[in-house]
Amino acid sequence: MTAALSGKEIASQLEEKFPGSVEESGQDSLVVKTDSLLAAAGYLKDTEGLKFDYLNYVTAVDYYSYFEVVYQLTSLEHNHTIVIKIRCYGRENPTVPSVIGLWQGADFQEREIYDLMGITFEGHPNLKRILLWEGFPGHPLRKDFNQ
Repeated sequence: MTAALSGKEIASQLEEKFPGSVEESGQDSLVVKTDSLLAAAGYLKDTEGLKFDYLNYVTAVDYYSYFEVVYQLTSLEHNHTIVIKIRCYGRENPTVPSVIGLWQGADFQEREIYDLMGITFEGHPNLKRILLWEGFPGHPLRKDFNQ
């Protein structure tokens, strides 16, 4: 069985390496600041003892006042997992960095989030709608979507 690592423990490691990079942490997850995502994710992927080499999923949640992008990472070598989150404030043009350069498996998942939630993944090489047609008005998984 895969062991879930403590969000607080991982947050303290990230804070030591990248001061000011963590917004909050809990027992089972941590929230990383958007501008620290790529540095923190690269550290989690490449550091001995962590080696989060597998991206289980990327998804997004609409909380009205902000969007949250959620990543579950797993280390196949060490058989442990962690959930990291990023918050996007503002509904007009929410943007987060793409992690496709670290985990190729993020490709279609980031496109799906872009299509259905309207969150832009900066640096994604092919960010276009994947389920709906170009010109579709809005993003149907947003809480404020009216059709």
